[in-house]
Amino acid sequence: MNIPFLGSWRKRHGPARGVAVYSEGEHDPEGVAGLLSECELLRSQAYREGVELDDSAASLEALDQLVPGWRDDEESLTWLGNDAGLYLGTVIVRTVAGAAWDFWPNGHPVVRLSSGREVDVVASGHEWASSGVPELSQLYAEVAES
Repeated sequence: MNIPFLGSWRKRHGPARGVAVYSEGEHDPEGVAGLLSECELLRSQAYREGVELDDSAASLEALDQLVPGWRDDEESLTWLGNDAGLYLGTVIVRTVAGAAWDFWPNGHPVVRLSSGREVDVVASGHEWASSGVPELSQLYAEVAES
C-alpha cells in the first residue's frame, strides 16, 4: 500500500517496531506461547525457501542460511523482524529448561530464563532481519548455555 505521507514520516522516524501483548487479569501461558509462536510471515518465507520451521535449534541454523531478499522491502522487514524474534523466543521457551515468556509493563514480550535474565528476542529478531548479525543460532547457543 502506498500512502504518501507515511513515506516521509518513516524517513524521519524509521519503521514501527515491536509487538505488544496486553491482557486483563491472569493470562494462559500455553495460549500466549501458541499465539506468539505463529510467526506466519517468517514461516511462509522459510517454506518458500524449502526450510521447515519445526521449533528446533537446527531450524534457526537453517534460517541463518537463507538469502535475505526481504531486506529490499521495508514493510516486510519490520514484520519479518518481529516474527524472527518471536520464533527465536519460541525455540528458546520450548527447548531451554526454565525459559518462559514474560511481558514488560508496556506489553513487550521477552523470554525470562531460570536465572532471571530477560532476553529481548524481538529486538534481536529485528537486528537479524536487517543485518543478519547476530545469527539466530548464535543467540540461541548463548542463551542455552547460560
